[in-house]
Amino acid sequence: MLDLTSLKKAISSMNNAILVCQYKDNAWNEQNNVREVIEAGVIQNFEFTYELSYKFMVRWISLNISPEAASPLTKRDIFRTAARKELILDPTLWFTFTDARNITFHTYDRKKAEQVLLLAPALLEEASYLYSVLERQNAEP
Repeated sequence: MLDLTSLKKAISSMNNAILVCQYKDNAWNEQNNVREVIEAGVIQNFEFTYELSYKFMVRWISLNISPEAASPLTKRDIFRTAARKELILDPTLWFTFTDARNITFHTYDRKKAEQVLLLAPALLEEASYLYSVLERQNAEP
């Protein structure tokens, strides 16, 4: 059984950050410095939600298929395996998340930050799906 507490917390934190960032009627939208701080929080949540999701896929594959099946595969191989085992829906979307994760340390570049911010809701949805599958499997006898 996998302890999903950290993944659940990451998804919840990312959801909260996205909601705050997208709330257009807030006065802080007028203040760029506050908006930038909130956006940085969404990007940070993107990073750790992505990483935890990936690590849980690796753990699941290791526990439910074999340790050898999870290592030393590439991330793309892990996502393909996770899709075949119905942990995720679309591995190509996770390839896109990987590319975005790889540029998150360049958030000083506004265009790159905006790319990650646009993908954040999709990652939230995909990570939530992964969590629901893992939670359901944990509940099975």
